[in-house]
Amino acid sequence: MSNSKPQQSIQDWQRQQLQAAQRHLAEKGIITNKVIEKECRILPPALAVWRLEDQKGKGYWAISGQVPTDAIEVKVAKSARDALRHLSFQWQIKADGIISSGIKDKTQLDFANLLINKAHDIYAIYDNDKLWANVAS
Repeated sequence: MSNSKPQQSIQDWQRQQLQAAQRHLAEKGIITNKVIEKECRILPPALAVWRLEDQKGKGYWAISGQVPTDAIEVKVAKSARDALRHLSFQWQIKADGIISSGIKDKTQLDFANLLINKAHDIYAIYDNDKLWANVAS
C-alpha cells in the first residue's frame, strides 16, 4: 500500500492554505508573487505560516489553517516563530478591544472569544521548543 493518498491530501491542504493566505492579502490590496519556502513553516492540519513577497519585494508573514487567516509585515517579525508570537499578542489585544468596548453583539463576542482561544493555541506552538528544534534562530 502506498502513502501517496495521505501525501496528496497534505499537498492539497497546503495548496488550499497558501491560497487562503494569498486571498487574505489580496483582499487588503496586496498581490503576492513569491513564496519564500525555506522560511515557511507548515504544520498540517493545524496551521501554516507563509513568508510571501509582493511584486516590489515587500515581505509578509501570513498564517492560515485552523486559525483566523491573518498577515503582518516581515519588518515586525524576523521569523515564522516570531510571527506567531506577534499575531498571538495582536489577536489578544483585538479581542480585548471588542470585549472592553461594551459590544453586546453575540457574533462579535464569539469572534473575540475565538481570537483569544486561537491566540493561546498559536502561542503554545510558538513556545514549544521541540517544534522549532531544527530551525536556526
